[in-house]
Amino acid sequence: MPAAGLHGAHTERALENFPLAGEPVHGELARAFGTVKLACARTNRALGAWAGPEGEAKADAIERACRELAAGELAAEIVVDRLQGGAGTSTNMNVNEVLANRALQILGEPPGTYARVSPLDDVNLHQSTNDTFPTALRLAAITLLQRLEEQVVTLQEAFQQKEQAFAHVVKVGRTQYQDAVLTTLGREMGAYAEALSRDRWRIYKCEERLRVVNLGGTAIGTGFAAPRQYIFRVVDALREITSIGFARAENLTEATQNADVFVEVSGILKAHAMTLLKICGDLRLMSSGPEAGLGEIRLPRRQAGSSIMPGKVNPVIPEAVSQVALLVAGYDATIAIAAGLGSLELNAFLPLVADCLLQSLSLLARADEILRRFCVEGLEADEERCAAHVRASSAAATALVPEIGYEAACDVVRAAQEEGATIRDVVVARGLLTAAQYEELLSAEAVCRLGTPQPLGRPVED
Repeated sequence: MPAAGLHGAHTERALENFPLAGEPVHGELARAFGTVKLACARTNRALGAWAGPEGEAKADAIERACRELAAGELAAEIVVDRLQGGAGTSTNMNVNEVLANRALQILGEPPGTYARVSPLDDVNLHQSTNDTFPTALRLAAITLLQRLEEQVVTLQEAFQQKEQAFAHVVKVGRTQYQDAVLTTLGREMGAYAEALSRDRWRIYKCEERLRVVNLGGTAIGTGFAAPRQYIFRVVDALREITSIGFARAENLTEATQNADVFVEVSGILKAHAMTLLKICGDLRLMSSGPEAGLGEIRLPRRQAGSSIMPGKVNPVIPEAVSQVALLVAGYDATIAIAAGLGSLELNAFLPLVADCLLQSLSLLARADEILRRFCVEGLEADEERCAAHVRASSAAATALVPEIGYEAACDVVRAAQEEGATIRDVVVARGLLTAAQYEELLSAEAVCRLGTPQPLGRPVED
């Protein structure tokens, strides 16, 4: 056993057996375990599990230790590898030992004096890994979902600000990488904001899926070895401590067997990851060049882009966020397979589900933050470049179709290409439109108008 530290023999065996990831379980899972154990301890105390003055002192010490773990003060003591066999038993035992030994310290006893406070008979009383681990995972996920939602909202707002700032910047809209129809840079920014708004709503609704817990079901959902009153009351205690609307599953056996809710939540996270991947791809493309590419926007210059090419600056923030999105997609596939591999009364692969889900949540929140702070907030439009593209593109002719017709617009494009002239020059020279009419059809207001307006000079028919 280690001379220092609060864990015991079960944790040491796990450290020896699972030298895999080389990193402990997610910190938010450890904190959530402290909260779950606190709910269990309060319920057991209310039911008279620790009677008399000595029992009251023991209960006080256990509850204090639980609060310290929930606050992150004992996080360094939860050391078992994030990848482990046993459906999370090693994590649960690490928590039990740390809480028992910390309670002993509070009582003035040396760690390991388990006759006074036992990791199993006291801290784990009326519990199993199979109900505490998934409950802690749900609590940790909800906590991280709330943080992710905050970051999605602020990223959405950053794009909304750019939507307003760039509302007047007319640019070429493209489909399949080809010039298509005129739009505005503001409208593109607004589309990103709307996609993020949809992600925000999905993430918000995820919490509902995670509030139903199997705490009290012990080993396989039958509540074996737990008093009936404990089963009825322990989730109420968790709800009171967290102010989160947790509810006991109606079918504790089913809730212990299945992990499909984590697959569902992960799917929502993957959807958000794909939104980020698409946005980042667009930002990279629109900022490409800048001289020999599209160069429609300028991203903040974060760092030198090459050790050999002078002046080269890369779109490192969109690139980094794209890698997060790809990793989350991989985690989603892993969660789905792990959930499907559950067998009979339990899923042995919940540690993997927990690691992938909580890592996805943490990564996405950080990705949203750096995309907003280091990229979107400092994003600038190259208005002259956008205008030059409009002047040179056949997309300008598309804006004229409602007024001069498709065939005439095609003739204008061919003439402009043959003569090396602009669409505007040809249209005005042929008398198809005045310069003022041309500018009106290509204005920001016109290209963003819903539907096709009445052709110039033509009366409106009833």
